[in-house]
Amino acid sequence: MGDYILSGCSTADLSREHFEKRDIQFTCFHFFLNGKQYPDDLGQSISFPDFYKAMENGADTKTSQVNDDEYEAYFTPFLEQGKDILHLCLSSGISGAYNSALIAQKRLQEKYPERKIYVVDSLAASSGFGLLLDTLADLRDGGMNIDDLHEWAETHKRELHHWFFSTDLTFYVKGGRISKAAGWFGTALKICPLLNVDHLGRLIPREKIRTKKKVIARIVEKMQAYARNRADYNGKCFISNSACYEDARAVADMVEQAFPKLNGKVVINSIGTVIGSHTGPGTVALFFWGDERVD
Repeated sequence: MGDYILSGCSTADLSREHFEKRDIQFTCFHFFLNGKQYPDDLGQSISFPDFYKAMENGADTKTSQVNDDEYEAYFTPFLEQGKDILHLCLSSGISGAYNSALIAQKRLQEKYPERKIYVVDSLAASSGFGLLLDTLADLRDGGMNIDDLHEWAETHKRELHHWFFSTDLTFYVKGGRISKAAGWFGTALKICPLLNVDHLGRLIPREKIRTKKKVIARIVEKMQAYARNRADYNGKCFISNSACYEDARAVADMVEQAFPKLNGKVVINSIGTVIGSHTGPGTVALFFWGDERVD
């Protein structure tokens, strides 16, 4: 392993065990449930089933990113240990955390001029962010130094694909992303929106598909269309879900059948409390390596 810190945020939606096993450090975002603040600590303070059940029962949720002072406090112990840092942030297309980390980086670089502090805008979210971190851990463990790893992350991060669908429009309406009327008709017609993350790291609606069965098939078709080496894809595949494991499992089964050279089984994670505060229950997200995102 390299003599430096590989770091990310809780919004990478990996399990605590995954972070620990891969020796990836992380800092926590925050969320509010009915006005009370909690750390986004991978389901430790509040379990994911309890969190999504509270949302279904009408609980009010809000989120808060890591600010510059928190980043400075998080980075400082690593620097005091004589470690360099490569830190990846949740996409700037959906959060201001990247700018906060840059402010902390600038202050700390003045205090520790002998240390390297790299901050990368992942242009990724949820377990797509997690898959990027996991891949960087593979390269680090293979002996790549921090400078080359930083360059690799910046060069290849747009090759990480994110596709999402939701079977519950309730929280799209609540968050103002669709109108009440559109939500009502969408629910009545069993519309499942299919979205992805574009080259600027923004979540973009792409298609409206009727019925869960069809959208599950369609999301796998997107992987068949964009995955590196297409049917011969031999990379890893991650899925995250918000209280709809059976739907995630159905996608995973189809992926494993369609891509026989996959690197291991599909890894299924939970969408955490920060991302989940915006999606609500009923969301499945699929992540894989493929062509560079250009729109």
